Amino acid sequence: MKTKMTLRFAHLPKDYSGLCRLFLPRRIHDAVDYANVSEMAEAMVLWQDDFTPDQSDYYELLCTLMEEYDARQVKWPKLKGREILKHLLAEHGFGAEDLSRLLGGSRNLGGMILRGERNLTLRHVRKLAAHFKVSPSLFI
Repeated sequence: MKTKMTLRFAHLPKDYSGLCRLFLPRRIHDAVDYANVSEMAEAMVLWQDDFTPDQSDYYELLCTLMEEYDARQVKWPKLKGREILKHLLAEHGFGAEDLSRLLGGSRNLGGMILRGERNLTLRHVRKLAAHFKVSPSLFI
């Protein structure tokens, strides 16, 4: 769809079929497809409060197509349980001592776990999952 003319919301069709005649949305396969869908979505994004129902449906489809492409393309790193634990502790303002208290072990337990000198036990995993309200599988 790369055009020499910038798309403007005021010039876009108000009905779904008109929008599809201008740019027919389809599954995004590569960066060029993504750029085309993105160009159309960007022409509409600031005017969401003024959308007709058809424009709203069309815009939602464009966003869904971009989200699906991003989900296929972005490779999230596999994090280890210890890294996730460190992140959760930081988010909650907890340190090694707080972890020791939470797990009910010796004063040094939290630090040892965070340094990799001790592994989490099943009992620890259950306590952490319950406290942070996350799946126990995050720590395994």
